[in-house]
Amino acid sequence: MRWLTLYARSRQVPASFAAVVISAMAVWALAPDGNAGPGDPRLPTLALAAGVMAASVGLGGQDLALDRTAAIRWAPRRAVHVLLIGTVVTAVLLAVRTAGEDLATTAFVVRNCAGLTGLCAVGATVCGAQYAWTPPITWLALSLFAPPPTGVPTQVVGWMLLPPGTATGTWTALVLTVTGTAAYAVAGPRP
Repeated sequence: MRWLTLYARSRQVPASFAAVVISAMAVWALAPDGNAGPGDPRLPTLALAAGVMAASVGLGGQDLALDRTAAIRWAPRRAVHVLLIGTVVTAVLLAVRTAGEDLATTAFVVRNCAGLTGLCAVGATVCGAQYAWTPPITWLALSLFAPPPTGVPTQVVGWMLLPPGTATGTWTALVLTVTGTAAYAVAGPRP
């Protein structure tokens, strides 16, 4: 159990978790009053993006050379780390949802969190852990300012804001999750 504690501390898990909770609580505070049900998808998507980006700081350790030369298999640990980021961020936002405001459906939260986590893993692999937040924030900005999704290409760009039952949004999130997790598990963060 000691190795897990050391791993969590070296990956700044306590600080990241605090940032995830604070971002979810901020969205809850900003949510409009009333229980009208899920409405505008931008606010929960912003909360998920903030949580995933805060947790992405732990995708790289203090010394990448030391990580690469360790006598343990890193691929399964990296894959579990990425999946845990998505699970924790999803759980925190769903917990806030049960506190009163129904910001988004469970399917919407799970889909978007999975896709955003995959984007962070791609960012850590391509840009390094310190810049793992750049692909999710870039894609979020594109989807917020893109024209309304009418065709498949614009639906892929705006997948985060599509309703949960949309096939294009689900497949885009799935591809991002699988690609990001696999790339990060095999290659690790870029130095």
